Amino acid sequence: MPSYNILLLGSGGRESAIAWKLQQSPLCKNLFIAPGNPGTAQYGTNITLSVMDFEAIKKTCLDNKIDIVFSGPEDPLVAGFYDFFQNDSALRHIFVAGPSKEGAQLEGSKAFSKKFMQRHHIPTAAYREFTEANFEEGINYLKQHALPIVLKADGLAAGKGVVIAQTTNEAVEAFTAMIKESQFGDASKKVVVEEFLDGIELSVFVMTDGTHYILLPEAKDYKRIGEGDTGPNTGGMGAVSPVPFADNNFMKKVIQQIVEPTVNGLQKENITYKGIIFIGLIKVNGDPYVIEYNCRMGDPETEVVMPRLQNDLVDLLVKMKEGKLNEAIPQHDARTACTVMLVSEGYPGNYPKGRIMTGFEKVQNSILFHAGTTKKENEIVTNGGRVLAITSLGNNIKEALATSYSNAELIEYEGKYYRKDIGYEFL
Repeated sequence: MPSYNILLLGSGGRESAIAWKLQQSPLCKNLFIAPGNPGTAQYGTNITLSVMDFEAIKKTCLDNKIDIVFSGPEDPLVAGFYDFFQNDSALRHIFVAGPSKEGAQLEGSKAFSKKFMQRHHIPTAAYREFTEANFEEGINYLKQHALPIVLKADGLAAGKGVVIAQTTNEAVEAFTAMIKESQFGDASKKVVVEEFLDGIELSVFVMTDGTHYILLPEAKDYKRIGEGDTGPNTGGMGAVSPVPFADNNFMKKVIQQIVEPTVNGLQKENITYKGIIFIGLIKVNGDPYVIEYNCRMGDPETEVVMPRLQNDLVDLLVKMKEGKLNEAIPQHDARTACTVMLVSEGYPGNYPKGRIMTGFEKVQNSILFHAGTTKKENEIVTNGGRVLAITSLGNNIKEALATSYSNAELIEYEGKYYRKDIGYEFL
């Protein structure tokens, strides 16, 4: 049986969960994580380098005879990481599990993804796009638009470039800040304005080899800092999988109306895409609509998806490389996975770092996925806004959450905060 040297890029909770899953495979010879964190160090070898330093990644790949590179975050993929490998004769033999630069535009440009959906008749919110050139037209459009209204910076804005305006004034202010005041730098030189869809959201994860695809377990995450989905957006405060309302009937619609037209559309347009398509969906009156595409796994959804995925992840990556994903039969654990995110006080605003963490050894029946942690003089300390994901499996949401919450009490650091109502609408 062949085995593979794998390099995983990234340092968050998502990468901790992917590393945890990769190292379980008998096909994984050596696992390297760059830059990784104290959690990923349990599963492989951390290498200190930036995910955007392509030359340093090249050297690491050649030094360690890497066979497969898997990018956790979107930034390298949007910047053309796949193409960098394809265009270098020394790297071409290494499989990059991720789309080409053009394929990554599904996430890298809201306008690109909206036009793609229009061309392939994929259901999404009606929209218009504006730049400095038609700024006044945009202002007039906002003044006549039904409320609430959604404004999105076209480019990558670290998940912060979306405003749901409840009033016309708020919409005009946000629009002006994005275009005239470069609120998100180059990302908001173009702004997509779209209708607000009222429904319930979920995340669907598609793994494709460019022709065939399989679905990974779906998930629902909780973005707001406060209980009852109040307060500012975060990178994600928790997640559940499976999603109770995503029954067979609904998922059939998702596959027929969204997944298949997306995979077929990429193929028809000769866009190279061997990787993950994360589809952010909203269910409106029983029908699915696409809110956004991402070109990688979600966080904290990965922390519930990986524990429920029973397939060998390395085997899936090899099948993806060889164009044989049609030979894979998706196997999902029937149990429910729930993750609760411990965050730093002040997050998502300014927050302290370097707070000493204790209690890891007391945790039972949960998996701890490190997100924003680092090591300092042999102690694990906080190093980010979202610090630690606590994932548990149970026969239902209530049971899985009870385990995560009891363990959340055992981890200690100054200023610890977590939402106590993950999955609330299903309980």
